[in-house]
Amino acid sequence: MQTVEEFHKMLNEAVDYIKSQIDFKPQIGIILGTGLGSLVDGIEMVGTVDYDKIPNFPVSTVESHAGRLLFGNLRGKPVVCMQGRFHFYEGYSFQQIAFPVRTMNALGIKTLIVSNAAGGMNPNFKAGDIMLIKDHINFFPGNPLIGPNDNNWGDRFPDMYEVYNKGYQQLAKDVALEQGLRIQEGIYVGLTGPCLETAAEYRMLRGFGADAVGMSTVPEAITAHHQHNKILGFSIITDMGLPDNMHPCSLDDVIGNAEATEPKLRELIAGCVEKM
Repeated sequence: MQTVEEFHKMLNEAVDYIKSQIDFKPQIGIILGTGLGSLVDGIEMVGTVDYDKIPNFPVSTVESHAGRLLFGNLRGKPVVCMQGRFHFYEGYSFQQIAFPVRTMNALGIKTLIVSNAAGGMNPNFKAGDIMLIKDHINFFPGNPLIGPNDNNWGDRFPDMYEVYNKGYQQLAKDVALEQGLRIQEGIYVGLTGPCLETAAEYRMLRGFGADAVGMSTVPEAITAHHQHNKILGFSIITDMGLPDNMHPCSLDDVIGNAEATEPKLRELIAGCVEKM
């Protein structure tokens, strides 16, 4: 088990390298999910840093995840954007998944916006919908806060009340209304993957109160909440997991649906950032 001192040494090495490459202090961090890499198109770029150049940083192994940090201004706000994230199914530990979120916090962010591609389970949803994440269910076999706790980041036993900031949720709904965009709201459940769920599993998860299911976001949100970042989360519903109406689903389907909906989410996130 890694000590707090060992983790900070690794973190400081990563942060020092990034600062040696780019003189920029972001206020908002953005994590882009599967098929959502071009959300960066609206950012006035200051610079980029490839993950594989950053000491101790994980490296994306998933198709559609570019693997770099992007720094720039979005609607006048300084942001750092993760173009590619890390998943438990890639073989990473929860601490490794959390490492970029700790890094962005050390660089100065106060707010984290997370996005993902997810399977819809609410029968009122359809593929191509955008879901505002109201809360999550952690079905991963672990937690990024297991191990020694740094009290400078947060409490040993953090309260999980309002992980996804209610003020930002209302802001997102207001911006969507201004843009004439209909969005859904719901509960996201995180599982390990990499296989999609069976009909029986979709039925069980829906019974537990989940509206969408994916393989990311929850460890990142727990980490960000622990370090007192405000969080806003979105899912693009890329396929539907209705147990009585199942159809085959491929990665190409998921990426295709994500890319088709991406321009709407890009404008929604940009509009939210502008008003933060």
